[in-house]
Amino acid sequence: MQPSLYVLLSEKDKKLYVGYTENLKLRFEARQKERITSTKDRRPFQLIYSEVCLDRKDAMHREKYLKTSYGKAFLKSRLKSYFTGCKNS
Repeated sequence: MQPSLYVLLSEKDKKLYVGYTENLKLRFEARQKERITSTKDRRPFQLIYSEVCLDRKDAMHREKYLKTSYGKAFLKSRLKSYFTGCKNS
């Protein structure tokens, strides 16, 4: 599988989580089932955006960008319908 970048929306606190993975389906399931401690208190999540990347380096670069203010603005404009009530700026 190719690396994927993903954006999750926490249904609990309405904040975003940006990450990358080699297997999006398994990673999303792990986040939903408390297998990942860093986000277990923010469950459940909705997968609201994903990109297939060229390689791991590209996925890491996109993740880093989307965590910046410019990246957040990009996501906000790209996914406007999902951001009603979202706490991220």
